[in-house]
Amino acid sequence: MHALFNGLAEILEIDAVDITPELKLADYAWDSLAIISVIALVDELYDQMLNGQALSQCVTVADITAMINTGAKQ
Repeated sequence: MHALFNGLAEILEIDAVDITPELKLADYAWDSLAIISVIALVDELYDQMLNGQALSQCVTVADITAMINTGAKQ
């Protein structure tokens, strides 16, 4: 998850040390561009395509990791 957290930090334009499972996405740049970027990041890291609509409903970083762990695909 280290690479994921680093990628999320870059996408959300915050320091990687600030990325925790409890981080609330809406407090940062969680918009359509960020969602598309996360889809690309997860595809690159895990060869997994996340559902954009489901991803947009994520509230925390833990929600994103849960989607990855359960294999929530389009």
